[in-house]
Amino acid sequence: LHMSSNMELPQKRYYRQRAHSNPLADHCFEYPVSPDEMDWREVFPAWEDGNRVEFLDVGCGYGGLLTSLSPLYPDTLMLGLEIRVKVSDYVKDRIKALQLSHAPGYTNIGVLRTNAMKHLPNYFRKGQITKMFCLFPDPHFKKTKHKWRIINRSLLAEYAYIMREGDGLMYLATDVQDLHQWMKEHLEAFPLFEEVCEAERQKDPVIPLLSSSTEEGKKVARAGGVVYTSCFRRVSDPKAATH
Repeated sequence: LHMSSNMELPQKRYYRQRAHSNPLADHCFEYPVSPDEMDWREVFPAWEDGNRVEFLDVGCGYGGLLTSLSPLYPDTLMLGLEIRVKVSDYVKDRIKALQLSHAPGYTNIGVLRTNAMKHLPNYFRKGQITKMFCLFPDPHFKKTKHKWRIINRSLLAEYAYIMREGDGLMYLATDVQDLHQWMKEHLEAFPLFEEVCEAERQKDPVIPLLSSSTEEGKKVARAGGVVYTSCFRRVSDPKAATH
């Protein structure tokens, strides 16, 4: 580990990488054929049979959200997904350092290098995820690259599949207003999601972390920018209710 002398945490300068990665490129990933084939002990050393990941941070970056959520929900297993190899290595080392310096804390978080746009059903069962986060995703400004955006119609069907019906929540944050509108419009048009009302958002302890816990969020704050957040609930299929 590349550790700092004071914090005993890895230093980001040893793990720097390009800000974004092409999610449609043919990266070489090993992934399970089905969720039953996944050995989670590689990610969570204290894993026990019957445990399940419930919180999922898609594109977790340097792990700021995971490390903020961990003490708030110590009995909930949370996983960060990150496609960039050096960044995922940093998060692994950061988690190991926190586990060593704050034992027995931070054993409920882990990170996996994979492509969330391709392999989610290989890892997660139907209705497994209770909270899902897409914070500061790549905006892919060019119209020809909008298909790479992490929120699109085909991917929403996969997200709905792995999220728990009735109370599963998807949290979004970005400093790009156009992307904020894009994500909201796609979720509003999708029948299995509905936006959480402002009164409920005010009571949710997770909402403030959307803009304050990540490296990207802190950059925006330092620059005096605006972070746009939204939250959607996974609801029942309205067509199924009529049968």
